[in-house]
Amino acid sequence: MELRQLRYFQVVAEELHFGRAAQRLHISQPPLSVQIRRLEAELGVTLLHRSTRHVELTAAGAELASRLAAVLPELDACFVDLQDVQAGLRGRLTVGFVSSANYTLLPAVAQRFRELRPHVTLRLQPLTSAQQIDALFDGTIDLGILRDVQPTATLHTVDVLTERLVACVPSSHPLAERDEVAAADLVALPMVGFPHSLMPGYVERIRELFGAQVSDLRAAQQVIHQETALSFVAAGDAFTILPESVAVLQPPTVTAVPLIGAPKTTLSVVTVPERMSPAIEAFLACVDTVAQR
Repeated sequence: MELRQLRYFQVVAEELHFGRAAQRLHISQPPLSVQIRRLEAELGVTLLHRSTRHVELTAAGAELASRLAAVLPELDACFVDLQDVQAGLRGRLTVGFVSSANYTLLPAVAQRFRELRPHVTLRLQPLTSAQQIDALFDGTIDLGILRDVQPTATLHTVDVLTERLVACVPSSHPLAERDEVAAADLVALPMVGFPHSLMPGYVERIRELFGAQVSDLRAAQQVIHQETALSFVAAGDAFTILPESVAVLQPPTVTAVPLIGAPKTTLSVVTVPERMSPAIEAFLACVDTVAQR
């Protein structure tokens, strides 16, 4: 059975005349009659009573016509939706992101994408960088926004935002009065750090900052969110290293001090080349537009 046979029958059922139905379908009458007979043969029922002057629906034909009247428009709409999905105009896009992206470019990117792709459901999933790498490989997310990505041959990385690292110290501490601090100035304080297993690139960037003195660091606590790190700094005599965009979260009891040498940290968008789609490309275009601002 072919879909066109059902469409042919529906037009014949509406016209109750093979000649007029053939004109609507832009085919000649004999092939139309052949296709209807083939449909009847495949269904094993008689759909039409035919005479030289008149065509009428059988009970089975009337039932099929009634059901097709509901099914065919829905099927046509489905086909249009499928084309929209393939074009990236409809469907779902899941984006992983590190928490710091939510204080920089992500809100503007998400807003722009939703304006341009209103029928694509955008799902934002907060994950650490390492969790996003796993999610990209298993297909749980379509693309990720990571910090200080460690290169891999199987993923495509585009750097979108570079910012300075700052030392966050209690506002009551003497270091808070300085214009900038060196890594050596910080080792006397306990450090609120981050798990290497979940944030390998970012932790390696911090280790590079301290160099040989990294072994002198004393861990006060390990956390995965910037706001949690700031809370620990505000509550005691400890420090942490964060991107300068932390200013949007910084309580008055914490001061962000620039680091000598202005070390940098980078947000990147990561995708799986084999799973690129128009929706992903549209999101990347939004990232590019917002980042250029």
